[in-house]
Amino acid sequence: MSRARLSSFTAPPGPVVAVLAALRERYEIPAAGAEGFPDDALAEAEAAAAAWEADGAARLLASGARDARDLPLVTIDPPGSMDLDQALSLQRLSPAAVPDGAPAGGGASALRDAVADPGAGEAAYRVSYAIASLATFVTAGGALDAELARRGETVYLPDASTPLHPPVLSHGAASLLPDEDRPACLWTVDLDATGAVVAARVERALVRSRARLDYAQVQAALDSGASLPDPAPADLPALLAAIGELRQVQEAARGGISLPAPEHEIDHDGEGYRLAFRAPVDAEGFNAQISLLTGICAARIMGACGVGILRTMPPTTEEDQRRLRRAARALRIEWPDPLPYAELVRGLDASNPAHLAFMDRALTLFRGSGYLAILPGGERPADGDAQHAAIASRYAHVTAPLRRLVDRYGLEACVAACAGQAAPDWVVEALPGLPETMSSTGRRANAASRGAVDAIEALVMAGHEGEVFDAVITSERDGRGEVMLREPAVVGEIRAAKKTDGSRDGGKSSGALPVGEAIRARLVSADVEAGRTRFELAD
Repeated sequence: MSRARLSSFTAPPGPVVAVLAALRERYEIPAAGAEGFPDDALAEAEAAAAAWEADGAARLLASGARDARDLPLVTIDPPGSMDLDQALSLQRLSPAAVPDGAPAGGGASALRDAVADPGAGEAAYRVSYAIASLATFVTAGGALDAELARRGETVYLPDASTPLHPPVLSHGAASLLPDEDRPACLWTVDLDATGAVVAARVERALVRSRARLDYAQVQAALDSGASLPDPAPADLPALLAAIGELRQVQEAARGGISLPAPEHEIDHDGEGYRLAFRAPVDAEGFNAQISLLTGICAARIMGACGVGILRTMPPTTEEDQRRLRRAARALRIEWPDPLPYAELVRGLDASNPAHLAFMDRALTLFRGSGYLAILPGGERPADGDAQHAAIASRYAHVTAPLRRLVDRYGLEACVAACAGQAAPDWVVEALPGLPETMSSTGRRANAASRGAVDAIEALVMAGHEGEVFDAVITSERDGRGEVMLREPAVVGEIRAAKKTDGSRDGGKSSGALPVGEAIRARLVSADVEAGRTRFELAD
């Protein structure tokens, strides 16, 4: 993965570890690793892993699961990842031919019709997407199940992550590690030549990943033709790019949005912790489209069978969009009236200060995400309801069950529906409470992660008070704004500098901070305990 503006400013390990320990205590986050799990939950996980290693593959096949070990699946994740939720295999189909194997779109015709895009043509591509099968290892109502509900999701902090599942599962028996037989929920999605969905289904399967790849390897293959390590399929990068680009076109057509903003990350080496802005490479965007595709198909299946759980986000209001157009004018970004917002953001360049500021404003359009349970016998959402505004479609979380609790339930609802069966009782019984569980645990994880970044920013800046940095102001309100430094990778609060008479000067006759312009910012204070860095405009 490419990195931009890696900081030379370093936060020493000792203070960082102390800050992170305090965050874990404040938000009641369990200790990292296996030691954070109750003994009975850990014992269940270890027993389930041992049972799989003993004869799990044979029992899975005897239950009627598909043997899909012939598929040339690979995983694509950040370097060093062990909790591998997804493995994919991509095919280009010959005209009017579908290869041997489980036919995409099996099941009732009503289900097939619900999954397919209107007007989709003949299948031209096949996406095989294996997702870790956690239901194989977790006993409903057991001690481990109760602990998973308490955790909700994996919490990532710079020194170590607090996993949703014990490492014996998340880094072992349930992870789609290479050269290991693993249980999976195997999606088979056929697309036509435009990337539209022709058919989709999911089934329990036994799979075997061929290789563990990272984004840099795939991107290098796309950029320079570099070879992937054997035995990864040589045509994978080209097919990923082809399908990814088609799905990006489909996303634009339905009004979906993927902002190309840089990501804020924390790097750790032997010397300490450094902050970086990382620009995602194209391969990440293409891979993300496969996950989005699967979530869209899952939501359609759930809607058709009348059971499941959707990820939702309300649409933007007209006032929100008018406010964003005013911001575009202020930042001198040309936005013709007929141009849809989704197309505008695709042309933005995160290296342009004005564009970066606009991206920051644009993110405020998409708020209020949540979950909506669809219950058997209950009222089903109308076709236009329960949408995810940023994706511009119904959508469900089903591709990260090792790291997110809700995915296990969504997957099992879809597996049952595609097999023509009712969803398991344990899924149906849990659905009413899942939205609140995911909401509360998500808030906790986000608060801890944000607190870690804020504290490390302050640690990095401590001792540099009075120094001046190149920066861009991304937002402003009532003389107070948010500033992003170019080096080090810090985001903080900024105010206009005080004049000699005690008033503040924003650098413009209006007194407003110059949003979207390259400026010089002077560090006023770095409060580690509060996790706050404050700057003022330098002369």
